[in-house]
Amino acid sequence: MDFDHVAQQVPDIGAAIAWWRETVPGSTVLYEDATWGLIDAGGVKLAFVTADQHPDHLAWKVTDAELEAMAAARGLEIHPHRDGTRSFYVEAPGGRFVEIISYPEGA
Repeated sequence: MDFDHVAQQVPDIGAAIAWWRETVPGSTVLYEDATWGLIDAGGVKLAFVTADQHPDHLAWKVTDAELEAMAAARGLEIHPHRDGTRSFYVEAPGGRFVEIISYPEGA
């Protein structure tokens, strides 16, 4: 299991990405649409999400087999995403969320 990204809800994905690109030199956009954006800022992946799509969260990357086993152990459904990843969320103490995510082979 490896740390993958931090995600925060923002009202405007494009504005959030523009701010980070201006503020953190060398930031690169990995993905952007109206409801989800992902950048690399200094070697850290930051996701920007809308409130109706995803909660604020921390994400850890696992293999497909680990994802399946962890979801099954918790009785949770795995959800596919537009970028080919699959994941589920668990609520951590304090009402925070953790995403457990796997990437398509070779990604």
